[in-house]
Amino acid sequence: MEVGHPAKKGEGRPVATMVARPNIKDIARLAGVSTATVSRALSDSGVVTEATRAKVHDAARKLNYRLNVRARNLRIQKSMAVLLVVRNMANPFYLDIFKGVEGIARAAGYVVLMGNTEDDANREIEYFDMLRDGHADGMILMTGNLPQEHQVLDDRFGSAPIVVALEAIENCGLAHVDVDNRAASRTAVRHLLDLGHTRIGHIAGPVPEVLGQLRLDGFRMAMAEAGHSVPSCHEAVGDYSIQSGRRCCRRIFESETPPTALFVANDEMAFGAIGELRDMGLRVPQDVSVIGFDDLFVSDSFSPPLTTIRQPCIEIGRKTMTMLIDLMGSGRRSPQMCQMPTELVVRGSTAPLAQA
Repeated sequence: MEVGHPAKKGEGRPVATMVARPNIKDIARLAGVSTATVSRALSDSGVVTEATRAKVHDAARKLNYRLNVRARNLRIQKSMAVLLVVRNMANPFYLDIFKGVEGIARAAGYVVLMGNTEDDANREIEYFDMLRDGHADGMILMTGNLPQEHQVLDDRFGSAPIVVALEAIENCGLAHVDVDNRAASRTAVRHLLDLGHTRIGHIAGPVPEVLGQLRLDGFRMAMAEAGHSVPSCHEAVGDYSIQSGRRCCRRIFESETPPTALFVANDEMAFGAIGELRDMGLRVPQDVSVIGFDDLFVSDSFSPPLTTIRQPCIEIGRKTMTMLIDLMGSGRRSPQMCQMPTELVVRGSTAPLAQA
């Protein structure tokens, strides 16, 4: 076997050379300021003028400077990450929430970590442990529960900032961004009543979780105010999934006198209900009107386009993250509350009651 000779200098594969990573001294030299000023400008300290900050950031861009995040985090003793914990990441409802949260977070120098519980209590505990152990500086919670092992006032939490978004947790003492679920549900049911429907069914979210209960309460209040009773067979409890919408719809419409309209506690279950009605040979809205809750980005493209209650999800995400940043900066524990508006969006899935 012939043994090859070592390649001579300049022959064979080119040798890669390491390019020195630019540092704050390089930025200071290019911007004509001190290294201390560069440090303050890159950390968005308020003691630097806007003109100087702009000059420093421009120099950093020209040098292709990238912040050493690990070193920065060790120095300031922060992770510069926040947790957004949701029930089910597959639900498109959370996309616009994330978009709003992430926009505000990035501007403030934070990254957003998504946590997916799938209604598993053990997974919820894992995310609370991440917060407690410093892997995140704050949490946006979009589930309807707090782990029993991790009560918010427990010393293990210290002053960890948590904001609950669009869920209701009784007596939790946490900052909260939500909508008036009772009032919005009453608006949805009144729309059906105004169309002449008196036999109206409801597919609820998980009960006794507070959010599901509030929307169920709004449904029952609107029906009672109109003088109509609701038989128990016209109510069913789902879990916000398409499959549970189908299952609950089938149960309701197997009753002897099925309803002529359905108010469904979220759009995903409404999609499932409409699919099940079709399989049963019923037309929407000619035979049954259906109204949802959320106004997902696909709701106006569904067939028929879904009448629903719109929640301003991007704005809710922005408000929630802004509130969390305030809590992380101030260390306050007193709960802040913010209620966002909702809107009835009328589309093709509801119609006047057909005359016999």
